[in-house]
Amino acid sequence: MQFRNSTDELIAPHPDRTDIGARCHRDPTSPRKRGEVRRIAIVARVILAAMLVEFGAATSAIAENAAPVELRILAINDFHGNLRPPPGGIRIADPTDTTKTISVSAGGAEHMDTLVKQLRAGHPNTIFVAAGDLIGASPLLSAMFHDEPTIESLSMMGLAISSVGNHEFDEGKDELLRMQNGGCHPVDGCQGPHPFTGAKFHYLAASTVETATGKTIFPPYEIRTFDGIPVAFIGLTLKGTPKIVSPVGVAGLEFRDEADTVNALVPELKARGIEAIVVLIHEGGFPTGGYNECPGISGPIVDIVKKFDKAVDVVISGHTHRAYTCEIDGRLVTSGDRFGTLVTSIDLKLDPRTRDVVSAKANNIIVRADTTADPEQTKLLDDYERVAGPIADRPAGTITASLSRTPGDTGESPLGDIIADAQLAATAAPEKGAAAVAFTNPGGIRTDVLGTSDGTVTYADLFASQPFRNQLVTLTLTGAQIKNALEQQWLDPSRPRILQVSKGFSYAWDGTKPFGGRVIAERLSLNGQPLDPAATYRVTVNNFLAVGGDGFTAFKQGTAAQYGVYDVDALFAYVKANSPVAPGQPNRISRIN
Repeated sequence: MQFRNSTDELIAPHPDRTDIGARCHRDPTSPRKRGEVRRIAIVARVILAAMLVEFGAATSAIAENAAPVELRILAINDFHGNLRPPPGGIRIADPTDTTKTISVSAGGAEHMDTLVKQLRAGHPNTIFVAAGDLIGASPLLSAMFHDEPTIESLSMMGLAISSVGNHEFDEGKDELLRMQNGGCHPVDGCQGPHPFTGAKFHYLAASTVETATGKTIFPPYEIRTFDGIPVAFIGLTLKGTPKIVSPVGVAGLEFRDEADTVNALVPELKARGIEAIVVLIHEGGFPTGGYNECPGISGPIVDIVKKFDKAVDVVISGHTHRAYTCEIDGRLVTSGDRFGTLVTSIDLKLDPRTRDVVSAKANNIIVRADTTADPEQTKLLDDYERVAGPIADRPAGTITASLSRTPGDTGESPLGDIIADAQLAATAAPEKGAAAVAFTNPGGIRTDVLGTSDGTVTYADLFASQPFRNQLVTLTLTGAQIKNALEQQWLDPSRPRILQVSKGFSYAWDGTKPFGGRVIAERLSLNGQPLDPAATYRVTVNNFLAVGGDGFTAFKQGTAAQYGVYDVDALFAYVKANSPVAPGQPNRISRIN
């Protein structure tokens, strides 16, 4: 700026300036004087131009030779309100025998906070980000307070930015906005030990648009600057969100294509001088190998990344609850398991000249549960525990062995059978719905029920497996409508959603048949009798399925709805009445071919 001003003054001196004329002792209006002034100006311009060229060359050389700017990105995904270490921790390859796996106790906000602080140390350019599903499907300690404790905990850790996940919409857009902005719950009011002031981090939602306004519900991206180099973080969720959450939760919202959304933003970012672009996306893949490997990966994230503009440098993903550090289409792609068991540490080098990413590497680090607990996090959790404890610690009964949610080849799981039986038991009485069969969605079963060493299980243990607090609904459906609902289990062939069924109901399916014809009609049976397509039956589902959740639109055809208790309360009552509960042999669903 000084050079430019000097040049301007030399080219066009101010009329009141007579210093040159005074030094020459000549009439400034004489032709000779004017010629001398012009010659001086020309010489000055030549000298100045040389100085500018030399300065520019020096500046270019400095930029050319300057060391890359180092940026550390810490990332998590699919935390799901697991403020305490989740049951089972994380499974990794056994260091002594890689053909086997072992469980490592991991996770918990107190330990994650400590690890994040350790990973920040010595790295002045550090940012902590997330790829969605921080809340929703949470254990009791968070869910009882509508996930306010989780938002507070992550804010205390210094989380800066997060994309939205599908579970951020479990209670609808307005509740998600409350998570960002704070305030009391509109129905339950202020239940926590102190006022809820909202997230200190920023949600991003580039692909989630209000149909009434055409605007995104949160900003599409955020730009952060590190040693003078701007880096853009774009946040978005999967376009299939409406198919996997309650239709009520996403009413009035449109979820646009992930790659199209990002690619449309690239020119805008480049126009602002942005070369380094990081995408936080709540969609993922299915890798092979260990939690820090990627010898092979499949799933939606592969095609999405390949469609991204080449300007995208790094992709931080989630949703599939898997761990990987991959290279896809020349870009680093990461994911950090689930429930806070891992923190992904990503180290970037930024070129000061091009302001682009020149190298990227990642390391998934286990949040070991024996790490020193952060005292501020401990106090926060203890404050909430004092309020939640009397409810959470209520004994439900006992189990003879762990109740696993893991499905077998047919799609049936031991815990799924017990939950379906509990829902049937809660609605079978004539005054409670007169249900003959119950179905529950596998996505609503979040964890195994492990119990303590003596088999005791508490309300909190059961709540962890059924954290959505969905209300049971008993409907009248025909046999044909029940079959249609079962056929909809394969709406997404890559991720079938096999409904768990109550005792007395059985069927078989053939995976080689086309969509719509996989359930074998003659193998449909209820209490030993063939299911009559024309007859009507009373069927219990949760309110998520009743409104067509997970794509089961056939249940929306049900009539004479009668609402009952919440699913977790039905499970609590069932365990209490039937203890000790033992996992049965899954034999209700059969698979042909």
